[in-house]
This record gives sequence, structure tokens and C-alpha cells, in this order.
Amino acid sequence: MKILVVVKQVPDSTTNIKIRPDGEDIERDGVKMVLDPFDEFAIEQAVQLKEKRSDVESVTVLIVGPQKAAEALRTTLAVGADDAIHLLDEAFDTLDELQTAALIAAVVRDGGYDLVLRGKQEIDLDSGQLGPALAEALDWPHVGAVTRLEVAADGKSLAASRRIEGAEERVEVALPALITCEKGLCEMRYPSLPNLMKAKKKPVKTLAAADVPGFAEVIGRVGGARMHRFAPPPERPPGKILEGETAETVKELVRLLREEAKAI
Repeated sequence: MKILVVVKQVPDSTTNIKIRPDGEDIERDGVKMVLDPFDEFAIEQAVQLKEKRSDVESVTVLIVGPQKAAEALRTTLAVGADDAIHLLDEAFDTLDELQTAALIAAVVRDGGYDLVLRGKQEIDLDSGQLGPALAEALDWPHVGAVTRLEVAADGKSLAASRRIEGAEERVEVALPALITCEKGLCEMRYPSLPNLMKAKKKPVKTLAAADVPGFAEVIGRVGGARMHRFAPPPERPPGKILEGETAETVKELVRLLREEAKAI
């Protein structure tokens, strides 16, 4: 069994985000970038499967991003992945998630993978489109927001559990399949310093647009969306303090809620 984990590097959730003056992106200089927290569940689950099962041949990690994204790959290699693929080209920078899914599918379709793991969503765009779109591009079954995963002893199917309103749903699918991982599935181990050093020696294949057969055609078939402008959320208006007799302030509060806030 070959496992592929698709990850993304995102700004740290504690970073102070600023919009560029031209409004076309955020200021990335000095911004701490980290492995997406939901992808941490995916890589840990893949490594645990490798440790528990003798039929897991390898765990490969794939990332699409600039040179700096190699830092995230190093982290995944340090926690137990065997090798990595870095899709690195300026032509990839403007792809939306559907186009990125088509790109990844074109690269891995003939890779012999039996299971693809991906975080449920990214904490930057927060859309969660890439996992389902990649499953669609590969024509594989997909189970989203998984909190428990069991691969059958014969390696031909899996059972995945996920939370739904008021219950837990259990889904069984044949392999190959794609799973997106939710909080609660597992927690990524801390990469030790020796393993971080060993990670530098693990193979990382870097691919540019020219290395993807029919790249322009693949992306052209999907179409795509482009973000034209970023803006911070509007400032919250100042609060109002109502003073006076209780009966009068209650009437005024009701009026404000009805006429200005439109809350009632």
C-alpha cells in the first residue's frame, strides 16, 4: 500500500496579518508560516498506519507552494514520511483550489497510490475544496471530516467515521480512496532534533510546470477563479450606552434592535 499526504503551508494563526498596499495579497515578509493544523492530522495518521501495518510500502508527502514551503515538507519528513514531492513554479502561484486539484491529480494519477490523506480544510482560505476536488479529479471515493479510520486487513477497503448532527456516521469504501481529516483523528507527534536532521537526507522531488504533461491543457479544462482584492474586516461601530429610567431605556433598546440592528 502506498499512501500520499497532500499538505499546505499557511500563516501561523497567531501571526498579525496585514494587507499589501495594492490589496492583491497579504504582506508575507516576516510572516511565520507553518504546516496547516488539519494536515498535521493527515500526516500523523499516515505514519501510524505505516507503523502498524507491514503492507504499507511508503508514505509520500506532496505540497504546492514557493521555495519556503519546503520547510513544511521537512517537518512531515521528520515525523515519519519517507519522501516528498514539491510542486514549485510561479505558474502554480495563481491557481485556485480546483485548478490545484487538477494539477495534483495529473502528477499523482499514475503513482500507484492506494490512499490519499488531506486535512479537512486550510486555516487561511478556509474553503475545504481541495480534498473533494482532488477525489473528483482522480475519480476516487471520498470521505470528509474523518475522526476515525480503519483500513481492512486485506488492504482493499477502509471504514471511516465522522461526526454528524446528533450522531456519528460510519462509511465504508473500497480503495483507492481519499480521506480528509478532522480534529480528533489523532495528534501529530513532535519532530525530534535528530529526526529533523535525518529529514534533510530524505528524497524530495521538485517538479515545475514543464514537468507536468499537458499542464496548460489540464488547467484550462478546469477554468478557475482569481482573488482580485483583499481587505481587512470593517471596524466595528462604537457601542451605545443607554441612560435614564429603566422603562424608557428598554423602549429605546427595543427600537434600536428593531430599526438599526434589524435583530428583531
